Amino acid sequence: MKLVNFSSCLIVLSLTILRESSVDAFSPLIGEAQVSNSRLFHHGDEPTPFAANAITTAAAVNSLSGQTIVVKYGGNAMTSPELSKGFCEDVAALQKLGIRVVVVHGGGPQIKKMLDKVGVESNFEGGMRVSSPEVVEVAEMVLCGQVNKEISSGICSAGGVAIGLSGRDANLLQCVKLVDKNGFDLGNVGAVKVVNTHLLEDLLDMGITPVVSPIGTGMDDEKDVAYNCNADVAAGRIAGEIKAARVLFLTDIAGVLDKEMTLLKELSVKDVEKLIDDETITGGMIPKVTYATDAIHLGVEGAFITDGRVPHALLNEILGGGASGKGSGDGGTIITL
Repeated sequence: MKLVNFSSCLIVLSLTILRESSVDAFSPLIGEAQVSNSRLFHHGDEPTPFAANAITTAAAVNSLSGQTIVVKYGGNAMTSPELSKGFCEDVAALQKLGIRVVVVHGGGPQIKKMLDKVGVESNFEGGMRVSSPEVVEVAEMVLCGQVNKEISSGICSAGGVAIGLSGRDANLLQCVKLVDKNGFDLGNVGAVKVVNTHLLEDLLDMGITPVVSPIGTGMDDEKDVAYNCNADVAAGRIAGEIKAARVLFLTDIAGVLDKEMTLLKELSVKDVEKLIDDETITGGMIPKVTYATDAIHLGVEGAFITDGRVPHALLNEILGGGASGKGSGDGGTIITL
């Protein structure tokens, strides 16, 4: 689906208001607007592409107005300046349409770059970064001090309102040490146990988008311990705890593919389980769909695994499905109960 040209909508609306005011001075302009209106919204008995897109978008906005979506932002969508700018514009646009947005971001490439620069060694076990206290210190510096503020600032520059938060702020993400199922000691990698939903809801009620970096805080006797959390897991957990309408994971892949490498546009939780069992879903896709299904089990209506390499992927998928809320159909996979 092509995105609606909102400025064109505003122009047409303005001219319509002028027409209805019956002010003689505007008669020539109104006559031109009537012709333009006709061409813009009608083509024979069928609505024009503009009108069809406007109807779809209006239905999506109506169904999501006042509701919350959570977006995990990472991958190529974050490292490409053009895609990053488009993402911030998308968040600002959704805010203006009355849709509440929470952003949870990653930053693996940026962390690796800084670790190399300061000479801190890091390795992976079972697909996860082993996080010594030194690694977490660097990760916190990069995620909370650099990446987080770049995103919140970008949203504000695009006309939105956002504030950057660490998972340690106001005990937003309370964690315990993650116990790896294969027995690997991952150091200070955290499993999120408690989310301070009151903080998020208060900010959302004020029209502010929280931008969350996935550095969590310990619990009980470990309140001063910083934990490095997986951003996908944090996004899914936040979405479930605040009962978000949608959670969207921006990735560097097209979505879930079948064995013929064809995009599977819509799946149920049971479909996902079967596809894992028959090894259609393998490797790095397994944790991605697991985070999505976990969010569904927590009460989220729909979880998107979205190709973040597509410009304005967020708007395309949140608004592209109209009232159904099932996305554009081409930008990734939606998983529902």
